Amino acid sequence: MTMIKKKFTSIDDGINNMLDAAAYDYSKKGFTYRTSDDFRSKFMIAVGNKYIKIGRKSDYNGKMGQVWAFVVNTDDDAKFKRGDLLMAAGFYKPARNAPRGNVLDGGFNINWTGPLYL
Repeated sequence: MTMIKKKFTSIDDGINNMLDAAAYDYSKKGFTYRTSDDFRSKFMIAVGNKYIKIGRKSDYNGKMGQVWAFVVNTDDDAKFKRGDLLMAAGFYKPARNAPRGNVLDGGFNINWTGPLYL
């Protein structure tokens, strides 16, 4: 688990910082299958109107194979604010029970497997 402390004004910078922290956490686990740079390079980002979907590239076809997290990409959400980090409830939608952190505000923990449960 890695604590994210930095604050950002850009969602892109916040997401990149979070993914770098996840790769750092991966490097501390001692896996030999792939390096932390290989781990980091497999992330894919798909920007939508309401959410930014962050996933991992499939080794088979190069498309997004699994969803790692969602980030709120709008100021018009009734429950969440821009930059809130949400776990995936499925491939196409986030778990909307509670944010796991905010990529703009920092102050949350991240694991190489994704946002931590509440």
